[in-house]
Amino acid sequence: MVFWEGASMWVLGTRPGDAPYPKTHPHSHHAVQVTLSLRGGFTLEAGDLRVPGPAAAVAPDTEHAFEAHGAIAHLFIDPEGRSGRELRRALFASAPLVAIPSAPLRDLTDRLAAAFDAPRRADATFVELGRAVLTLLAPEGDRDLRPDARVRRMSTWAAGRLDTPVSLVDAAAHVGLSSGRARHLFVEQTGLPFRTYLLWQRLTRAVEMFSSGASLTDAAHGAGFSDSSHLSRTFRRMFGIAADSLRVM
Repeated sequence: MVFWEGASMWVLGTRPGDAPYPKTHPHSHHAVQVTLSLRGGFTLEAGDLRVPGPAAAVAPDTEHAFEAHGAIAHLFIDPEGRSGRELRRALFASAPLVAIPSAPLRDLTDRLAAAFDAPRRADATFVELGRAVLTLLAPEGDRDLRPDARVRRMSTWAAGRLDTPVSLVDAAAHVGLSSGRARHLFVEQTGLPFRTYLLWQRLTRAVEMFSSGASLTDAAHGAGFSDSSHLSRTFRRMFGIAADSLRVM
């Protein structure tokens, strides 16, 4: 698992002869998800939609399930950032779960597979390749796709305080808005309430800490969860698997 500003990539794989990953529980999270097959295959389901690999994307806040065998890369992209907004505009006009043309990505997926199978895995290589995937799928244009500046300032302010109690009232005061106006503006610009956005940011922080070696309890407290059980329940609801399975990944 590697992280960079506004995105992360999780690469997981089974050995030849291993059983497929069990199908996840239906779940939803506040990220654009891009899933790439590096070896083997996968299937994503959302309601009546069923999309097989080798490349697919899921819109934010879409309940879906996932099953796979081989090696898979999941990219999770902040939907409010430039890449996330461009992906939302480009991919999900017709449905919240879509196949992505895989031919333009073939060189990058081959390089990801080689990096994953290498005796020593370098995080910098995965970050570089993850950024390259996003550049290919969501090239930066001249349009400013970011949310309103006040929403960005509220988000930045909250992100620096995830290990402490954070309220919409305080975030609104930070940007000079009433709580009512801030609540409306945040939903208008991001598509979800401030509290839900804050929960997603806390979960992202906890996953990053846990994957870096922190205990589940320390990761929970460091990201502002009441305890490891609260973190585990939230993780399963958003990703469909148990949080402690990340140690195996």
